[in-house]
Amino acid sequence: MESPVGPTVSRRSLVLGVPAIALLSAGVLKGSVAEAATRPDVSRAWRGGSGSWRALSVRGADISFAVQEYEAGKHFTDNGRVWPVESILAAHGANYARLRLWVNPPAGYSNMRVALEGARRAKRAGLKLLLDLHYSDFWADPGHQTIPAAWQGQDLPTLAATVREYTRDTIATFARHGVPVDMVQIGNEVTAGMLWPLGQIYLTSTPNFPDFATLVNAGIQGAREGNPRRHDLKVMLHIDRGGDNGGSVWFFDHVMAAGVSDFDVIGESYYPFWHGPLSALESNLNDLAPRYGRDIIVVETAYPWTVSNGDELANSFTDPSQLPDGETYPPTPQGQAAYFEALRDVLAQVPGGRGVGFFDWEPEWIPGVGWEPGAGNPNDNLTMFDFAGSALPSLHAFRSPRRD
Repeated sequence: MESPVGPTVSRRSLVLGVPAIALLSAGVLKGSVAEAATRPDVSRAWRGGSGSWRALSVRGADISFAVQEYEAGKHFTDNGRVWPVESILAAHGANYARLRLWVNPPAGYSNMRVALEGARRAKRAGLKLLLDLHYSDFWADPGHQTIPAAWQGQDLPTLAATVREYTRDTIATFARHGVPVDMVQIGNEVTAGMLWPLGQIYLTSTPNFPDFATLVNAGIQGAREGNPRRHDLKVMLHIDRGGDNGGSVWFFDHVMAAGVSDFDVIGESYYPFWHGPLSALESNLNDLAPRYGRDIIVVETAYPWTVSNGDELANSFTDPSQLPDGETYPPTPQGQAAYFEALRDVLAQVPGGRGVGFFDWEPEWIPGVGWEPGAGNPNDNLTMFDFAGSALPSLHAFRSPRRD
């Protein structure tokens, strides 16, 4: 998810801090891939084997705010019973938790202490762990990819070495604490690069994929080095083009041509009110899976259960007209649940069983914890719990496909 500040303008297009002239020259704004690099060889079977994971075998949620919600005194209930949110998710069939990690954020926000505590809680509930490395001190997304303050001033080779060491040490630290990472993202929504300006793709009119690839490969190498022997670790590359096949193909064609190949999973963000109808997501995933031979996870999604607001900060979603499939999936608890059923159907039909799953973004982010210290919550009507923390029907979407 992008930084929640200014959400009404930041996902409407690829502009997001990227020079328009660069995107026009790249063909992204017009959805064209005519000028894309020569397609790389993707015939290599990824380290997970040629059989792929079973469709919908990954069903999870980003619950990075959960520890802060507990510390704020919030509680979550399911059928009147007070449970930890991790246990509620697991009881409904979820098998993964996603947690973000910032380098040196404001106190209490997704630092190593908070992430390790979240990981311990998730593992106790029987959930696997996807670690979302932002490589930034605070929110990183297509419009913000700020180098951590402690890494400022480094040249590209030095920064790549820092990324490798930081990633290696982070993965090893989680393992040492008894919560090994099962999947890791090398950056968050890196559609326009990461660690700006050195890893910024669209800094000039000539897209700079090689320097970005250097940093991504450093992160991947560090993750592999830090992973314990005989522990399976999947590596994901994550962009925010769930409803945009042209933009997705442009990115992965170019990043792979620049030498990034040792990754297992394509991650896409897909929020209907920013990324279009489910039909666009379906078309995109059905093209990407056979094109690149990777499994695909919709690693961020959310859907409104009300147009109401739970606190004083304006919400990202405010009007049913923002929903491209709103007549079918209205912003009600039942409409939200129906959206997630339709999302499951989209993933289940991806060729080769490669629509392996989804993560709801912050289903537990109820009013009481701000997007930054002292702020409100712009997403409190996109949760899977109501404003008081009571479970909503959409939690049924986490069930195993074996129960269908």
